[in-house]
Amino acid sequence: MRITKNRLVGMAAVLVLLGIALTTQHLRAVKYEKYTDSFFDTFDTVVVVVAYNRSQEEFDSYFNRIHQRFRELHKLYDIYHEYPGLNNIKTINDHAGIKPVKVDREIIDLILFAKELYRKTAGKTNIAMGAVLRIWHDYREAGRLDPQAAELPPIEELREALTHTDIDKVIIDLESSTVYLADSQMSLDVGALAKGYAAELVMREMAALGLKSAMISAGGNIRAVGKPLDGVRERWGVGIQDPRQSIFSEDGLLDVVFINDGAVVSSGDYQRYYVVDGKRYHHLIDPETLMPAEHYRSVTVVGQDSGVADYLSTELFLLPWPESRVLAEQLGVEAPWVMPDGTIETTEGLRRIMRSRGASGAARR
Repeated sequence: MRITKNRLVGMAAVLVLLGIALTTQHLRAVKYEKYTDSFFDTFDTVVVVVAYNRSQEEFDSYFNRIHQRFRELHKLYDIYHEYPGLNNIKTINDHAGIKPVKVDREIIDLILFAKELYRKTAGKTNIAMGAVLRIWHDYREAGRLDPQAAELPPIEELREALTHTDIDKVIIDLESSTVYLADSQMSLDVGALAKGYAAELVMREMAALGLKSAMISAGGNIRAVGKPLDGVRERWGVGIQDPRQSIFSEDGLLDVVFINDGAVVSSGDYQRYYVVDGKRYHHLIDPETLMPAEHYRSVTVVGQDSGVADYLSTELFLLPWPESRVLAEQLGVEAPWVMPDGTIETTEGLRRIMRSRGASGAARR
C-alpha cells in the first residue's frame, strides 16, 4: 500500500524512540536488542511496533501475532467493507431497523465500552453519530478529490441526520450475542476509539504471552508496555506532534512525554480535513453545532488505557475550555491542549513528565 503523508503522521510520536542510538556492545550486555517493524493494512494507518527482545525470531513471533490481531480487529470494526463469513460493524449498520445481528463478543465489548464512557463524560463522543459523520465523510472525500468543487454539507441534511443518533437505540442482547439498531436511519461509527481500543487489547494480550518491553504506534495512538530494556532508560519517550508544524520539520514536535505501561493519544485538526473557500474543515464534528469544533488545534491524552485515551482525546477536543480541563482532571488523565492562537495549556500532572519541564527517560520522578 502506498504510504501517504497523512499516514506518516502516526509515526511521528515514535520518532524520539527510534532516534536514540545504543551501542551493540551495551545491548549485548543486557541480552536484549531493539527491533522494529510496521504494517499498513489496518485502520487506514501505519502501525509501528518497537520491542526489546532476545532475538529476531522472538520479535518476529510477537510482531506476527500483533499484525494478525490488528487485521482481525480491523475487519470486525470496519464500517465500510464486508468480509465473507463475518458479521462486523457494517453488517450491523446494514440491518438497522430490520433485525438484530449476531456478532463476535469483541464487537459487543467495544460498544459497551463506548456506551460506558458516553455516560461518564459530557456525551460529545457518540458512536451512534454515524448518520451525521457519514455525510461529512462523503463531502470531505469529494472535496479532496476535486478541490475546486469542494463544498459544505447542507445544514438541513445534517440536522435531519442528527435525529437518528440516539445511543439508547443501540440495543445489545448479551445472551444471544446480538446488536440491533432500533432506528432504520441510524448507523454506528467507532472511529473515535477503534484504533486505541485495538492497541490496548492487543498489547494486553502480548503482555500476557510474555512480551516485557514494547511500544505500538497506531496512527498517533501509542501504547507502551514495560520500560525500554536497554539498560539505561526507565521510561519510554513519546513525541507529541506540534499541529502548527510539519512532522518533517526540525520543530515538528510539541514536546516529549515519558511513560511506562501507558498510552499517549492525540486528536487534532491537522490530520483529516479538506478546504472550502480557503478554510480548512476537519473531521471532529461537534454534535451541537454539527460543524468541526474550533476550541483547539489539538488535544493529547496521557493515561493508562489507550482505548480510554483515544475516546477522551476526541471528547476533550469537542469540549470548550475550561470544561475540557475539568473532565480530564475528574477522570484522572493528563493532557496538553494547543489553543487556536498557539498557546499551550496542560494539566498539572503532565508537567512532571514533560521534557521541556526537565523530565527524562533516565529515571522516574
